[in-house]
Amino acid sequence: MKLISKPISEKIILKEYNSFFRNMIKAVVDIENELIAIDAELHADLEAFLLSEGSKQENLWGINLYLGKDKKDWIEYTALINIRPSADNRWMEIENTKIRKKIEEIVKKLVNTQ
Repeated sequence: MKLISKPISEKIILKEYNSFFRNMIKAVVDIENELIAIDAELHADLEAFLLSEGSKQENLWGINLYLGKDKKDWIEYTALINIRPSADNRWMEIENTKIRKKIEEIVKKLVNTQ
């Protein structure tokens, strides 16, 4: 698992932190602290990792990254950890457009295409 708190190259992520899936990297984003955890088989493992680093569960959202695609298609907002009726998210996909926008901003800030 890798914690991303500073910008990192897309190429480095694909080369060094793509251990489980060929075209997809599971990630969990802390929307409060603007962190991303990557490189695990399950979103739940990344969530637990961020919780151990001091993140709060209500700020953690699971996504899938497809870094080989066009930047507009990089993010899939789907993960089991996103099912939270108490946060008015009843499905695996993140429904709240403000949360989705915040995640997109964090990914664009921390994952460089250069």
